[in-house]
Amino acid sequence: MGAVGSSSTSSRVMCNNVPGLVTRQRQLCQRYPEIMHVVGVGVSEWKAECQHQFQHHRWNCNTHERDQSSFGKLILRSSRESAFVYAISSAGVVFAITRACSQGELKSCSCDPKKKGSSKDSKGSFDWGGCSDNIDYGIRFAKAFVDARERKGKDARALMNLHNNRVGRKAVKRFMKQECKCHGVSGSCTLRTCWLTMGDFRKSGDLLRKKYNGAIQVVMNQDGTGFTVANKRFNKPTSNDLVYFENSPDYCIRDRDTGSFGTAGRVCNQSSRGMDSCEVMCCGRGYDTARITKMVKCECKFHWCCAVRCKDCLETVDVHTCKAAKDAGWNEKT
Repeated sequence: MGAVGSSSTSSRVMCNNVPGLVTRQRQLCQRYPEIMHVVGVGVSEWKAECQHQFQHHRWNCNTHERDQSSFGKLILRSSRESAFVYAISSAGVVFAITRACSQGELKSCSCDPKKKGSSKDSKGSFDWGGCSDNIDYGIRFAKAFVDARERKGKDARALMNLHNNRVGRKAVKRFMKQECKCHGVSGSCTLRTCWLTMGDFRKSGDLLRKKYNGAIQVVMNQDGTGFTVANKRFNKPTSNDLVYFENSPDYCIRDRDTGSFGTAGRVCNQSSRGMDSCEVMCCGRGYDTARITKMVKCECKFHWCCAVRCKDCLETVDVHTCKAAKDAGWNEKT
């Protein structure tokens, strides 16, 4: 009894020290303390994926120092960037928890218990075997934990966040795939064993990035129960679309109120004509050029069998970084 009491006390202390949790999240943390580490891994993974998707854009998924609470609201207006952040963060938690279940890291879940016995597909009969990813558990826990923050309020922003959280969860389930192994003489496939597994998280990130591009601007219904499109020329958003209320800032200058870091000091591509070009990235302010020398692998040769040997060479390159606004001290909001 003493050990149990000690364990519950330590988990309560741990959960009380996690910044940004609302009451329901703290309760879940105390009930499932081992899951909190997994949620933390999911947070790291979604942030890395978000930064990968937007690495060449003015907004590159950075957050302010005071936003380091893993579960707190990011300071972003109700923009399409906010829609993406809520979706990818929800997806990251689903992915991390589902994976941990399959790897036996959690006491509260394991492989998908419903994938037992025999079944059929287009290739014939097979037996469920191996360890199918328990995506339904991952979705249920992520829904309870991530959505808890928005359940407190019934305002438009909470409704928007709940919608985009759901889109993120569905983006992980979308890439569940069946894998099989053949058994029989010489792999003749007289018997197949199959299991369900998640796709790579990058696929969910790529899908949500496309949904970001096609996100739909909406306004609240008069009765406060849902959305209508802000521009009547567009179709009503479906449950698979990201939605947002406010237009995005240009992210050119630092502004805490909008979650903008500005682009001063960002590396730009002088030869590009895209979003990472110096003209676009630097918002017309111009850029500085520094010549740097770095070590690179060169003169690589393939040696039979099976190695590649390279030399170390010094390479001099020009690095271009965006200038700050000349009157930044007056214009940039800090």
